[in-house]
Amino acid sequence: MHILSGTISYQRAASDDELRQILALQQKNLPQSLSLKEREQEGFVTVVHSFELLKQMNAACSHIIAKYQGEVIGYALCMTKDFKLKIPVLIPMFNEIESVITDTSTYVVMGQICIDKHMRGLGIFRGLYEYMSRTLKNKFNMIITEVDIKNTRSSNAHKSVGFRLLTHYESNHQGWELIGLDL
Repeated sequence: MHILSGTISYQRAASDDELRQILALQQKNLPQSLSLKEREQEGFVTVVHSFELLKQMNAACSHIIAKYQGEVIGYALCMTKDFKLKIPVLIPMFNEIESVITDTSTYVVMGQICIDKHMRGLGIFRGLYEYMSRTLKNKFNMIITEVDIKNTRSSNAHKSVGFRLLTHYESNHQGWELIGLDL
């Protein structure tokens, strides 16, 4: 059981320092930084972002962060469809979105979510999505993301906060679930 002295705050990323903290947390949770057991039990992140790209994405739609004692302990990256061609590995996801979302829906892509492993189990995942939903619902009507089908922890966590399956697809010899959360 975790005992915290102080509270966890949720906010939009606003400084270069917060963006650098996001990148540091991302590096710790890439598959190559984790054992097979950790990947299976705790999940992992797939895409590596440069500082410049993360900053551009943040300028278009601010990332959502969780902070504890002044440090970023979790994040949910926001990405508008304008970034489709800027992250080549995500082009297939955007193509799938365009094939599934055929009406005039406005959506934002949650480009990656991650919680510091020492802070898991405290409701931060749910808190990030609740804050993201509240702050983005006036501009978008859906949050869309994809989850590697091997990342069952992430898939189950997303379903527990209300994401629904939009479609399954394969890209780069990898299976994906495209999922959406109505706002």
